[in-house]
Amino acid sequence: MTSPAQSKAVIWDMDGVICDSGSCHYLAWNRVMSRWGVLVTEEVFRDGFGTRTDAFVRSLVGDRVPETQVQKIALFKERFFRRMVRGNLKPLPGVVSLLNSLKKAGYRQAVASSAPLANIRLTLNELDIADDFDTIVSGDDVTEGKPSPQIFRMAGEKLGVEPSRCLVIEDAVVGIKAAHRAGMLCLAVTNTYPAGRLRAAEKVVKSLADVNLSGIEAIFAKGAKS
Repeated sequence: MTSPAQSKAVIWDMDGVICDSGSCHYLAWNRVMSRWGVLVTEEVFRDGFGTRTDAFVRSLVGDRVPETQVQKIALFKERFFRRMVRGNLKPLPGVVSLLNSLKKAGYRQAVASSAPLANIRLTLNELDIADDFDTIVSGDDVTEGKPSPQIFRMAGEKLGVEPSRCLVIEDAVVGIKAAHRAGMLCLAVTNTYPAGRLRAAEKVVKSLADVNLSGIEAIFAKGAKS
């Protein structure tokens, strides 16, 4: 018999949700962009957090750099980032427990991140959680970055679950917008932005350590009534 959970899915963002890699991304951006005379402030970095790497490069350099060079900068930044984080990643509080609870309950699960596939695979393998996910959608798979709903719609389709029965876990404003534009529910965690910036989500928590299976089911139940 199919359990109710098996017709539902939880779609996870990665950076800032599964692991705290923000400081490494910030250092990598400044190391790379310093060669172009560009200082990436914390405010600029946070505003661009969750967007595709090449789109963020373009926002930093404007129109003065050809697209081929933008792609090279993006590639170099991500390679530098992967060297920095290898052997230094840890899951954020509550992640492993929630992943296991959802898997045991029969929920379908995906990672849908604007990061390159190489970053995602490295992260999941480093944290030993790759087997907890049914599929991955990366920034390499889409043509539009968040807040476009493309990445979450693709994840739902690969999982075979209707959008209204998908819950996205996000930490970024653009991610919440993308989830809602995809017709999905959203749980936001304040690892990157304060709660006030994330209030558009169906529920906002300080940590995923505060979330259990019952809490996930309650979000779905509330969404079904609205």
